[in-house]
Amino acid sequence: MKFFMCLVLLLLSTSQGYCLLVQGQKLSPPDTSQKKDNATPTIQIKYGNKGWEFSTTDGHNKLQVQSRLQFRFAHPTDTDPISFDDFDDQRQNIFKVNRARLKIGGNVYQQWLKFYWEYELASTNLLDFQMMIEKYPALSFRVGQWKARYSRERIISSGKQQLVDRSLINRPFTLDRQQGISLYGHLKGRNLVNINYWFEILTGTGRGSKFNDDRHFMYVFRTQWNVLNGGVRFEGSDLDYHDKPVSSVTLAVTTNRSPYTRFSQTGGGQLEGFEEGQPGQYRVNQWMAETAFMVKGFSWQQEFHWKQIDDNVNRSITTLLGNYLQFGYFFHYWLTWFPKPLEIAFRQSWYRPDSNLSQNDQFEYSLDINWFFKDHLNKLTAEISLFDFKVTPQNQRDGWRFRIQWDISM
Repeated sequence: MKFFMCLVLLLLSTSQGYCLLVQGQKLSPPDTSQKKDNATPTIQIKYGNKGWEFSTTDGHNKLQVQSRLQFRFAHPTDTDPISFDDFDDQRQNIFKVNRARLKIGGNVYQQWLKFYWEYELASTNLLDFQMMIEKYPALSFRVGQWKARYSRERIISSGKQQLVDRSLINRPFTLDRQQGISLYGHLKGRNLVNINYWFEILTGTGRGSKFNDDRHFMYVFRTQWNVLNGGVRFEGSDLDYHDKPVSSVTLAVTTNRSPYTRFSQTGGGQLEGFEEGQPGQYRVNQWMAETAFMVKGFSWQQEFHWKQIDDNVNRSITTLLGNYLQFGYFFHYWLTWFPKPLEIAFRQSWYRPDSNLSQNDQFEYSLDINWFFKDHLNKLTAEISLFDFKVTPQNQRDGWRFRIQWDISM
């Protein structure tokens, strides 16, 4: 720790900033059996897409430090409506620092022994802490706390999203952050055999929970077939302008038994209509089908969700359905007079809280305009959304929302 503190002090005291070489001591005693190993290891300091980076020239040790701020204005509310009552709330103008993050990652001893942790300064929450062994691409290992590798929309960092925030269906279907272990890998075969997979065993009790409420863990399996040219990375918008199309098709399943019917950044909680749970009260089974595609400034992503909640105390079963589709385009590639950093994106979400009620539907329609100053590291987003909730043709409510957001990483 003292070593890296000295490096930070050196960085702050220099006027060069972007690239320094600092003479250091040897990391290990010299090996007399080798004739050509007289070079003294050095420390390199530079600034890149992941913030300030401190690394040894042999690549065995690396520390990346990045901060991120997200400023948001919203009217008349910032949250998605949950029930009819939310449409009657008093109209307000909301301005807030929505996210203030500190991210630290890198590797130690070897390039394949990696670590990462993320802290939310605004709410003083430790979001991520994980160690990864990634020596072999086909078989890697992770331990700690992270976003469960289930749905693309939740896996994508809020700083790399295409719209201001995630869709209407994220709340009922996300697994959010959990603690546990994971096996994952990337299988590259011939022709169309290009697959990513994740298998995770998690506590199933949410972020910050160190124990399982009973003997039943959460199990998650995600398999992603990269159909064209290596598949789509976990980020929104085709900022790389793919000359050749890239696409992925994914299927994910999960099962869990816990006191909770939903998860969020704050931990476990309940969906509307469900009481505070007892240990092991709710058996939740879910599956999801997902598609993603990018080519020449155009991007597409979509998810269909199915979720079943079996209440072991009240002897009831509820099935939830949801889907969203989202696409965006940089019109500069079609109309040269159109500003190159400007992207227009659209999303439509549909959610049915109970499949037994045929007309119990919730809809979201969002139109966004993105201006990328420095890719996702510095962008401005304006969004207008329409929410339409229907129980019967005679019993429905709708309402508009406007938000503007500046997201910057340093």
